[in-house]
Order: sequence, then C-alpha cells, then structure tokens
Amino acid sequence: MAMTRHDWTKEEILKIYNQPFMDLLYAAASVHREHHDPNTVQVSTLLSIKTGGCSEDCGYCPQAARYHTNVEGNDLMSVNQVKAQALRAKEAGSSRVCMGAAWRNVKDGQEFDDVLEMVRTINRLGMEVCCTLGMITENQAKRLAEAGLYAYNHNLDSSEEYYKEVISTRGYQDRLDTIENVRKTAVTVCSGGIIGMGESAEDRAGMLVALSTLNPQPESVPINALVAVEGTPMEEQEPISIWEMVRMIATTRIVMPETQVRLSAGRTQMSREGQATCFFAGANSIFAGDKLLTTPNPDVNEDMEMFKLLGLQPQKPFVKKAQPETVDAQNSQYQALGEKPRWTRPGHVIERNLAAQYKKEPKV
Repeated sequence: MAMTRHDWTKEEILKIYNQPFMDLLYAAASVHREHHDPNTVQVSTLLSIKTGGCSEDCGYCPQAARYHTNVEGNDLMSVNQVKAQALRAKEAGSSRVCMGAAWRNVKDGQEFDDVLEMVRTINRLGMEVCCTLGMITENQAKRLAEAGLYAYNHNLDSSEEYYKEVISTRGYQDRLDTIENVRKTAVTVCSGGIIGMGESAEDRAGMLVALSTLNPQPESVPINALVAVEGTPMEEQEPISIWEMVRMIATTRIVMPETQVRLSAGRTQMSREGQATCFFAGANSIFAGDKLLTTPNPDVNEDMEMFKLLGLQPQKPFVKKAQPETVDAQNSQYQALGEKPRWTRPGHVIERNLAAQYKKEPKV
C-alpha cells in the first residue's frame, strides 16, 4: 500500500506530473483504490453566506470590492435562511455544507456569533459543516470546533513564489498560520488551490510540496480550475485543458493518498468524459449546486445523472471522522477575546491587479 509521506520534493512531484499520461493515470488510480472506495464520491454544497465587498486584491476573485464584476453583494444570511438551504442540500444528496463569507479574517462580534449558531444548526441536521471565513486565530478555531465544525477551508491558492503574482494584501505565511490554528483543534483541514492562473508546472508542484509536507496532510484538497470572470485581473486567462486538470488531480492523489481530492471550480467547462477521467485519476469529492459562491457550477440533477451513468454513489456523512459534538452558546468554554491580530499586508504592487482596479465598470 502506498504510504503517506511528508518529505516530498518539488523535483519528485514534477517527475510524477510530467510522466507519460497513461502511466500517470494508472499509478494514480492504483493508489486511489488502495485507500478509497473508487465508486464513492463525497458531495458538498457551497453556500455564500456573505457575498462581495471583500477588501483583498486576489487576482482571480470577483468578490473583491476593488474590481468591477457586477457581483451583487449581500449581508450575512440569517440562521433560518442557512438552515433552509442546508435542508435542501441534504435532500438533494449532499453530505456537507460549506459556508463561505467574503471576509479577510474573522472578527469577534455578532456576525461571528451568528456563524457559530449556523454551525450548530447544520451539525444537528446530521450534516458535515465546513467554513471558509478567511484568517482565524486559535481561539476562534476553538470556538468553531466547540460549535460542531467538521472542516475549515483555507486554500494556499498556488506556490509561495507565484502567490506574490496573485495577491498583495496578505502573506503566504498567514495561510499556513491559519491552518496551524485549525490543527490545534479536532477540526479537519481543507486546503488546495487554483490552476490556470498563469502559473508554471513548477508552481503547481510547489503548492503540492507545501500541502503534502504538512503533518498531518489536509484531509481535503480542492483542485480548482480558474473561472476567468470579467472585471477581474485574470479575465483574459485562457481555460486550462482537461489534460492539465487530470494531471493535477492524479499527481495530488499520488502525493496525498489518504486525502479526499476535490474536483472543484471549472466543472462547467468539462465534459462528463473529462470528469469521469478525473474520478478515475483519484478525485473523490465534488461541489454540487448551480453556483460555487459566485461562479457557475453544474446543476445537482445533472450530477446525479452522471453518478448514475458512472455507477457512483454519494458518500454518507461522517465516514472519515465521527460527528463532532455541539456545545450550546450558553455552555461554551471559549468566549470572544476581542482579538485584533496583525495579519500580514505585504503591500507590493501587482500591475494587472492595479489595472483592473482602475478599469471602467462593465456595462450591464
């Protein structure tokens, strides 16, 4: 059985990534079958609980307030609204709800208290709960864990070297520090990245080095294909080919054998045959529903038709890890500390991000 290693080098990963396609596919499928049921795929629903207005300058993101993307912002959803969406997701076959808020970092206060109540509510529905809320402190991670959070998502996006070409408003180490804060709890880690942003194969390997050398490795690694949105600095990026996507999925599977590899953004550009190849290469998780935060995603009924065609079954909740207990707010051991951590603002200039900021707004 393929063993989990934490000492992968960039050269080793590049050698895997660049090997003949059929050899790579066979090797990845073999590792996948050693560690996972090849006919089971975990299905998550991604829910944007607070959209738009983000202060960051991520070059790929239509939710950045500084870009002109026609994304309609909304304030934080109510607990009842989130519960209703979670019930619909459960009925449609999802075992996990991932809640995303367009925040740079979590701030103690009423909005975070509301998110904690959302976590409690969804966990009590018998669903896994994941949050992606930006950078968090150790105390905030413990409060989320106590509420019943199953996973926390915080993507590395790319290699540390290429990260500087994508984002200037936060540092790579902040990403790693947030993951470390999550690791001080029983919450699982979800962390991956985006390919197709103009990075090299070396950068893709560099991201996998950063993820695979974490100990333990992330329980979940999303591999996103860039969805180029008009108004963002990356609006003119050409879509990556399905072959590049399969290579990245397969390499991730070999390097992180026990991880659930998520076939994430960009599926609307993939044929069923392309997605089936990704599943064969080791992808065993998808996001269902017609949106991934603000970008298009295949309809859940289309996904269920594809599952039927391929003989795939949705994974039940809490298969990989037991359901967390939920502690009510009044019995909480951890309270808000009113922390004001100094997360990094590198402040270097990324020309294409600056150009997009001052570009005229698109016509509606």
